[in-house]
Amino acid sequence: MPPEGGLRAPRRALIDRANPDFHDAAKIDAELRRVFDICHGCRRCFNLCDSFPRLFDLIDESETGELDSVPSAAFGPVVDACTLCDMCYMVSCPYVPPHEFNIDFPHLMLRYRSAARAGGKVGFADRELAKTDRNGRIAGAVAPVANWASRTGNRLTRPLLDKAAGIHPEAALPEYHFRTFVKRARNAPEVNAEAPAHGRKAALFATCFVNYNNPGIGVAAQAVLRRNGVDTTVAYPGCCGMPQLEQGDYDDVAARARRAAAALAPHMDAGRDIIALVPSCALMLKKEWPLVVPDDPAVARLAAHTRDISEYIVDIAANEGLAEGLRPLDGGVAVHLACHARAQNIGPKAVEMLRLIPECDIEVIERCSGHGGTWGVKTRYFETALKVGRPAARKALGAGKAYLASECPLAGKHLRQGMERLADSPRAAAPARHPVELMARAWGVA
Repeated sequence: MPPEGGLRAPRRALIDRANPDFHDAAKIDAELRRVFDICHGCRRCFNLCDSFPRLFDLIDESETGELDSVPSAAFGPVVDACTLCDMCYMVSCPYVPPHEFNIDFPHLMLRYRSAARAGGKVGFADRELAKTDRNGRIAGAVAPVANWASRTGNRLTRPLLDKAAGIHPEAALPEYHFRTFVKRARNAPEVNAEAPAHGRKAALFATCFVNYNNPGIGVAAQAVLRRNGVDTTVAYPGCCGMPQLEQGDYDDVAARARRAAAALAPHMDAGRDIIALVPSCALMLKKEWPLVVPDDPAVARLAAHTRDISEYIVDIAANEGLAEGLRPLDGGVAVHLACHARAQNIGPKAVEMLRLIPECDIEVIERCSGHGGTWGVKTRYFETALKVGRPAARKALGAGKAYLASECPLAGKHLRQGMERLADSPRAAAPARHPVELMARAWGVA
């Protein structure tokens, strides 16, 4: 028998969505009970998210104090509280495959949601909120109005948004931009022919968030790479489908994977690396797409060619060396390690990258922000999301650094809200930045 837990790397199973049993209610319930009973006996993940406290409270408050007296109808809130951060799978659980217990809690939650979606149980507002490309195009076209309407404190529109879409009136929402990253990228700086890494080529996968909500991340990434001699182009075949994955819509995710792999193939043919600017998207391209579409060699090829932006810059530093001109950032940086960056299993690349800045004083935060994509802005989850992120917010606030950084822009925004709540001050924290934006500042290129 293999040792309990062990040191073997987690090995996820392919998504067997074509199997008739995949949506079978009785089989899903049996698997939930098998996994939940093991979790009940272990309880190592009690402080990661709200799924586990909800599960353990259900069991502890049941008639027998065991899972056998918990009705299956009570499992819904446990599933709903999973933010797909993957930290139970990547960090805490000793029973992930290849262990014989074969525990993959996040993907089991997705299977439950996939069955619920097939049964028509995903609401209209949730489905529409996940259409990030459509929403970005519409809101970007009227960006000043959209940003005014979504601003916290707007007593006219935010209550309406709560009623219509279930978005909490106090949840900070991303802004929209008429000039997307794809448009701004046309005015890219010249490639530095004197840089040690000159000759590298990369295609930046813009991601929906960077393209529509925070083009500055893309501009900074492009400026940093070109300063380092990397010939960059920008490609955006569409959203990676993480919002659809959260809802268990595997068919939509599969279609996006095939479409993007075909669109990005010419860039790979030209010798370009594919660089994702947001860790959730990098995780989708590298890890989730090959599990959902295992029979498509183009998807597998794309996964092998994809790098996270921080990972890519660290690789340049390790192999060719960086361009000259990095200057210190006064005041230090509190760096939040985004869960989906950690789930890529590449190490703390944001921290490694920022340590390339001379005299950079860094405080590392390794707890989940609690945001969970669209999950954390919803009225029924917002306060829970702040609670889950409170340890990270407390550490960031106590660090007292001049800069707050997170590779996940949504996590950074949510973390800042948590810091402001703890300090009871709307100015308790500086705006959160992507680490590559700080690299651009240190080089003086953005």
